[in-house]
Parts: sequence; C-alpha cells; structure tokens
Amino acid sequence: MKKLLIAGIAVFTTLLSPLSAQNSPYWQQHVDYSMEIDMNVENYQYDGTQKLVYTNNSPDELTRVYYHLYFNAFQPGSEMDARLHSISDPDGRMTDKDKNSRIATLKEDEIGFIKVSSLKQDGVPVKYSVEGTVLVVELAKPIAAGAKTTFDMVFKGQVPVQIRRSGRNSKDGVSLSMTQWYPKLAEYDFEGWHADPYIAREFHGVWGDFDVKLTIDKDYVVGGTGYLQNANEIGHGYEAPGTKVKKQRGKKLTWHFKAPMVHDFMWAADPDYIHDTLQVENGPLLHFLYQGDDAEIKANWEKVQPKAAEMMQFFSKNIGKYPYKQYSIIQGGDGGMEYAMSTLIAGGKKFGSLAGTTAREMAHSWFQHVLATNEAKHEWMDEGFTTFISSLCMNEVMDQKKDNPFERSYGSYYYLVKSGKEQPQTTHADRYHENMPYSIAAYSKGSVFLSQLGYIIGQENLMKTVRKYYEDFKFKHPTPNDIKRTAEKVSGMELDWYLTDWTQTTNTIDYGIKEITESNNSSTVALERIGLMPMPLDILVVYADGTKETFYAPLRMMRGEKENPYTDLKRTVLPDWPWANSNYSFTINKPKASIKAIVIDPSNLMADINKENNVYQAE
Repeated sequence: MKKLLIAGIAVFTTLLSPLSAQNSPYWQQHVDYSMEIDMNVENYQYDGTQKLVYTNNSPDELTRVYYHLYFNAFQPGSEMDARLHSISDPDGRMTDKDKNSRIATLKEDEIGFIKVSSLKQDGVPVKYSVEGTVLVVELAKPIAAGAKTTFDMVFKGQVPVQIRRSGRNSKDGVSLSMTQWYPKLAEYDFEGWHADPYIAREFHGVWGDFDVKLTIDKDYVVGGTGYLQNANEIGHGYEAPGTKVKKQRGKKLTWHFKAPMVHDFMWAADPDYIHDTLQVENGPLLHFLYQGDDAEIKANWEKVQPKAAEMMQFFSKNIGKYPYKQYSIIQGGDGGMEYAMSTLIAGGKKFGSLAGTTAREMAHSWFQHVLATNEAKHEWMDEGFTTFISSLCMNEVMDQKKDNPFERSYGSYYYLVKSGKEQPQTTHADRYHENMPYSIAAYSKGSVFLSQLGYIIGQENLMKTVRKYYEDFKFKHPTPNDIKRTAEKVSGMELDWYLTDWTQTTNTIDYGIKEITESNNSSTVALERIGLMPMPLDILVVYADGTKETFYAPLRMMRGEKENPYTDLKRTVLPDWPWANSNYSFTINKPKASIKAIVIDPSNLMADINKENNVYQAE
C-alpha cells in the first residue's frame, strides 16, 4: 500500500492485481515489415528495400493505401516549414534565435527525404504519388476484408541535419538519430484512414512484426528497437559474456534486428557510444548507449542506470508488467522522445533532468507503445497519462516527498484557463492556435484527467482502473471511451459527464462557499456552483476544539459514491447534488461559533479554478 499525503490528509493508493480482460468486438490491422538498409555515413544517405505483408482485418474492402514519408518534412516549403512561419510561438528547437524556421535554410545535402523508386503489390506495379510527407497508393487489386497482400518497395533516404527528433549530428554530437526514417504504412481503423501530414506533432502506427537488417560502418555502435539476432558477430557490448568476437572483413557490418508486436522502429548510431547493460530483477535487460567525452555527462549517465531499473519496476507494478525482454535508453534526438522498446534522450548535464526524462520516456513504453492511442487525435491520453504516472514514479524513486506530485500539472492547467487560449482536448494535435495551449492540454490537463478521476472514484479505484485499462487494451488502439468505460466498470459509477466536460469542452470547475448561517444552535452551509462543469464535493469541517469531520455531496448524475478517502475522520454522506441546481446547502448540528474553518476539497485534486471561495475561516 502506498500512502499519498495531500494537504496533511491521507489519501490511499492500493496497487492491486489486474482484472480479467473484457471481450468486446474489436479489430485492428496488422503489418509485417522486412527491410534491408545500407547506410552511407559519409553522405548520410541510405538505400533500402522493404517487403511489407499487410493483413486487412477490417470489414471493408480497401482500394488504396497510404505511407508516411516523414523525412520529407525537413525540406524548405514543406508543411512543417510553413507551420513554423505561421504559428505565433514556433518550437524553439526548430527555429533560430530570431524565431525563423531552420528548415527554410536547409541546403540540398542537408534536407531529409524518402524517395520511392519502385512499388509493387503482389508482384504487380502500382500507381502512386507523393503529397508532401504522404505517399498515396492506388492498388492494383483491392484488398478484401480478411485478406493479405504483399508490397515490395525500393527506396532511398537522406538523413536531415538535426531539426526535430530525427537527424544527423545533433547538438550532443550523436551521428545518427534515426526516427520515423522508413516508409511507414498509415493506420486504417474504425474511423477510416489516418494519413496525417507530418507537422512535428504526434504519430500513429499499425501493429506488427519488424525484421530489419542494417548495414553500416563497423566502427558504429547501434541501439534501438528490437532484439539483435547476430550479437556474437557484432560485438560492441551485445555479445554473450565470455564470447570472443571475430574480426569482420570489410568496412561494414550488418546488424540484424527483430521486433515482435510493435508499431514503430527506431535506431541510433555513433562510433563513440559507450554501451552499458543492467538486468532488472524480474524484468528486462536495460541497454544504455551514450557518449563519454564529457566527464560530468558520463557520470550522470552511469548514475541514472540503477534509478532506471527502479523506474522499470515501479511502472510494471503500477500499470502492468513490461512485455518485452529489453529496453534501450540512448543519447540522441533533441530532448526526450519515446519509441518502441527504446527512447532517445539528449544531454545529461543535470542528473535531475536526466532522471526525470528517463522516467517520462520509459513511462511512454506503456502509454503509447503498448497502449497505442491515436496521438494525433487523443494526444492527452499518452502525454497526460505518462505525466501522471511518471510524476508518481519520480516522487517515489527520487524520494521527492511531495504532498501533491501533480501540483505542477494543476498549476499549468490554471495558467491555460486564465490565458483565454484554451481549446478542447478533442482538438487535433496539429490544429491548435499555438504550441502553448497544445502542450498544456496534452501534458498537464491530460495528467489532471487521471488525478482528478482519483478524486471522483477514489484512489484505490483509480489504480485498479489503470491496471485494468492496461490488461484490457494492451497491444490495441484504445480511445477515450475505453478509459472511461474501464473506470465505470471498476467504480460502478456513471462517468460520461466527466469525459464529456473535461475533454470535449472548455467548461471549468468552480464551486464556492456562499455563506454560513445559524438557527437553533445549528449551522447551515450554503454552497454554489459557479462553473459549468459538475463535480462531487468533499468538504472538510474543522472545529474550534480541534476536531474534524467531512461531508460528502455526491453528484447525482454519477449514480454512485466513492469510499471515504479520509478513513480516520467521520464522514457524513449528504443527498445527491443535481447539477442543474446551482445552489446547495447542508446542516451542521453545531453553532456557527464552534466552526473554525470549512474547506471544499482539502486534497486539492479537484481542478477548481478559484480556490479563494473554497475556504471559510472564522474571524
């Protein structure tokens, strides 16, 4: 049992075993990739062949398919470039000191591209066209429901100068950060195709198996997605203990990776990588690849390794067991970005930052790379849920001793509300007016969705919900309704109102203590609902003699009640509060003079935008 102390009052979180998975009608597509890549580290170009076996598990006949060609975004005039010119607060990682697009000035040998030279379906050439970062393919033969088809492609790529996530020669001096680097089949689901252009936001992919052979200069150390199949031939720290690696002829080595049931494949390479490993007890083998030319950074990368093992155990305990046998933490990219079975993390100058980024990106292995939401449409489900669980993780593993580990998320949400720039969380990730409201809606408001859900259904039920959600929807593409329905099944409450108001509107929560009046030695507490969003209320009453008790006003439309979160205090359950009634009152059988203070939501887990009217204090 984990005790979470908030505002001096104990709220309990119990980590329980997962419940059995539900059996609901569901289908998803499947794709198997076989790729052979020859990398030229002199001109940063690579030649590739790709065999892709696509299984149409949908009930629909498909007459076309789409591929993502992400590297085409790193070209002057691309949609990513255009967005940097038009948005008022462009991403600083993609602009110069004057906020001008760095993409706009890329030269021919600095741009990124993926060029398809040949594409066949079951041996028959198909017609295709390139529309920016999307390849539109007209099929030679429709793919019937339940049928398979094979695509064979020949392509060439060029690695861009490091701009965003991907690229060559990062600020850290990492040679190759190879993310979103291959022609990637777009997802088709119950909503249809998701062939979004790449404008620097989020991703969505098809579940499948990858078989990748990468040929690169033999001095380069490679890490990323998948299990290395020829470790004893490659060496570089991958070989079995005691194995003598034979010296290979020629200038290059071919690395052979296999990755089962993932929806992405990343790799990074550098000739100066240090490669460390650490076995997690009852968990995966951790790989750490980082540069060692800076003594301080090297020391921090060494120091973070045992912490990473603790983090892996924390997430496996609180969400569900990590399903793969290894996980790689690799220096590269431009900050922190999660990928299948791995992550890229830049820098390492500050240990606290390195540890925090490691916790966050590792948590994404659950909330996105096992629970694979459509990030473009529901970015708050992966970014926000990751923020929530990594905040808990950091509080425990790094011994932060925070009363409320989510306080920063709440603060950011309040800032967004006050800014007047909030848009509903149902807004597509690319459609926000500015980066600021997108980031807070995804990361902070998404985190508050879960922590506040714990306020509504109880902390024990919240953690049961997280674990059941994982068990029911791992290796699938869950939607917002899935997390809501899971919470309903665990708690027995109706929660459609919560999902609707919090994610589909910008309605705010604002309850207040209107007045306290006395009659016949009893006190009547008048409350008011000022904001449009409904909530149940926990109310703490502190008396002049030092005693305390709580009152609980359930929300009628949730059709249920949570357990008493303050088990050491007497609780009185009041009649349900119907949302349409903006006023509500209850009686305390004591004179007003005996009341020292009354507090709405002493846990601070309800995102009430005006805390000042939540407290009554005797003069």
